[in-house]
Amino acid sequence: MPRWDWDLLCRVIDNHGDLGVCWRLARDLVARGHHVRLWLDDERALRWMAPDGPPPGLQVLPWPTGEHLPALFDGSPGDVVVEAFGCDPPPALKDRIAQAAAAGRAPVWINLEYLSAEAYVERSHRLRSPQRLADDLWLDKWFFYPGFTAATGGLLREPGLDAEQARFDAATWLAAHGIAPRPDERLVSLFCYENPQLQPLLTRLAEQPTLLLTAPGPATEGCDGLVLPANLRWQPLPWLSQPEYDRLLWAGDLNLVRGEDSFVRAQWAGRPFLWQIYPQDDGVHAGKLAAFLDQHLAAAPEALATQVRQAMWAWNGLAPAGPFPALPTLPDWQAGVLHWRAHLFGQPPLVEQLLDFVAGKR
Repeated sequence: MPRWDWDLLCRVIDNHGDLGVCWRLARDLVARGHHVRLWLDDERALRWMAPDGPPPGLQVLPWPTGEHLPALFDGSPGDVVVEAFGCDPPPALKDRIAQAAAAGRAPVWINLEYLSAEAYVERSHRLRSPQRLADDLWLDKWFFYPGFTAATGGLLREPGLDAEQARFDAATWLAAHGIAPRPDERLVSLFCYENPQLQPLLTRLAEQPTLLLTAPGPATEGCDGLVLPANLRWQPLPWLSQPEYDRLLWAGDLNLVRGEDSFVRAQWAGRPFLWQIYPQDDGVHAGKLAAFLDQHLAAAPEALATQVRQAMWAWNGLAPAGPFPALPTLPDWQAGVLHWRAHLFGQPPLVEQLLDFVAGKR
């Protein structure tokens, strides 16, 4: 397959999720021999997300705030322009896209959308949206939707991920990071938004000996203000790079994740997980959560599906007030998650599908 130049555009709303997705996409593309310019309006999270800096072939450029493009930009858009999550190219770059199109060198223009299991994703995936660049100049923008079924664009998954995880030595990794669970403790990682359900969840977790590992931000801040129940030990963690965070998920018995990037990585980890979906003021996140659970639990035994659904609903503040629901036993939950992961491994990863799509448009 040809190697192309890509312009990947990211405006940071949640700098862990939006940037996390774009950074994984960019790294995957350059690992396959492509060149990527990643345009960012806020790159601060890269200090811990990617402390070693970009790999060869990946260039990070500042988001233009006026009419002028960065001096490092050579003046022409790449073969492919990907705007992440509908961020829309800055006017100065859009002008260059129009110039390239007028000269017969139009890039393939893609809007990479948010991940969802809702029915509209399958209907909207790969649809075109003609964009007017000048009075008599139009260019198609193509919608590309990640998803969990064969009728979607799949999920980000780098080659060799399963083999790398199979070689992973959890005990060695934990020891190297100063994490020492006791023989009878289960290991739970917590990465969340601010969540009033944290105290009820911790009370439920403390029914068994538990070592809780919290990510910086709301997870650690939330625990810092609580009286923790007996039977539960707490250890705050520093920010971890993307590869190290993946290993944390591999080492855990139960992972609590949020948003999109950590949500996808928890599924590849093949460990029981609870997902805190990004809360929205109009409440539409409830429908998004329900759509995912319908797919995720479709093949699960009824009792397991009921318990997972109740726990996810409670963790997202969508259940009636009261004690946090009982969690499934870890062996049963683990079996269900591994069955789901096998289903996901059955579809091509997002980057492979994206490359095939671009090849068909060039």
